[in-house]
Amino acid sequence: MPTSGDLLPPPAEAAGSHSRAGGLFQLLRDGKARTRAELALSTGLARSTVAARVDALMLSGLVGPAGEAVSSGGRPPSRFAFNPAARVVLAVDVGATHVIVAVTDLGGKVLGQRRAVLDIADGPKVVLDRVVTLGREVLAGAGRSLQELAGVGMGLPGPVEHSTGTPVKPPIMPGWDGFDVVQYIRKSLAVPVLVDNDVNIMALGERAAHWAGHNNFFFVKVATGIGAGIISSGALQRGADGTAGDLGHVRVPRGSGVLCRCGNHGCLEALASGPALAAELRGQGLDVATGADVLRLAAEGEVRAVQALRQAGRDVGDVLATVVNLLNPSVIVIGGSLGEAGDHLVAGIREVVYQRSLPLATSRLHIGVALAGASAAILGASQMVAQHVLSPAVIDATLAAAAGGV
Repeated sequence: MPTSGDLLPPPAEAAGSHSRAGGLFQLLRDGKARTRAELALSTGLARSTVAARVDALMLSGLVGPAGEAVSSGGRPPSRFAFNPAARVVLAVDVGATHVIVAVTDLGGKVLGQRRAVLDIADGPKVVLDRVVTLGREVLAGAGRSLQELAGVGMGLPGPVEHSTGTPVKPPIMPGWDGFDVVQYIRKSLAVPVLVDNDVNIMALGERAAHWAGHNNFFFVKVATGIGAGIISSGALQRGADGTAGDLGHVRVPRGSGVLCRCGNHGCLEALASGPALAAELRGQGLDVATGADVLRLAAEGEVRAVQALRQAGRDVGDVLATVVNLLNPSVIVIGGSLGEAGDHLVAGIREVVYQRSLPLATSRLHIGVALAGASAAILGASQMVAQHVLSPAVIDATLAAAAGGV
């Protein structure tokens, strides 16, 4: 398994030396067509070296012809570009009550998708067997074979040790603690398998789809729980043990007497999550069971539901004001079932963040609602795999193995 630094390298850092095919390929990752001469000029390599590298990449299918350049006399030179359709990825979003499996190309284009209702509490073998079955079905439906599969990327609704892909004491995933997800999947699909928590995956997907120009990006999921995905200087930050971004268990000023499921008092999740808001409104005599009910009542004009969402936003804003001062993101995106539909919640967040954060840190800060919606996790899982399998080291190893097998 790659470490966190392998999953989202900035393009310039990922390229490294261009003297090998994997390094040269990084110049083509942007999709722009180039000639051998242009590649030689960019890298400083001899044209014969560039030609050999391009030939190897073309044999792999990762690079393909892209027309001809304008001739300055004589035969027009051929152009080459990255071919994202060369291989495919299985992108998997596992939620508390659902599984979505999609097949994408290496550029993140969704070629097919299947969704199933499934309880995460059924255990890892039941859920992962279903993932494999759906994966085979969606591959077949897209007209792609297992031989074209580059890897599997998966998001899980709980803490994951990023170096191994192993769930660690996930609160809503009984039977998953310490389970070797990677090896279980690889018994059926012998390709690289990368696993992360769902919020990190959503952060990758949301940024790739709508905020690619922002290298300091903060994604917040507000739903049954509250968590964040942190992208700083272009790299996804997981921390030493994969728990970076666990906003839900940061203490907020208003919650000193409120007990959280983690055993502490005053956690953000105990005040601002969907279940917390539903419980608060039930205590006021309203017929509310879930966070979705809270949103419905607010949309119908129930003042108490509107006030609860606005206050929840202020509580989230209390935490995010500190985040803004510490990390100075240029964009904060609010997602999750409560975040994407809760205009009142986002308004409360903005109110407190702009009031309490340093003026310089908020001068260009954008706070908005997630745009990728339910597709964020799929896009992120796909990108996580693509970043790994298209890295210089993996491409060089793949080409060497192919050459050795000839």
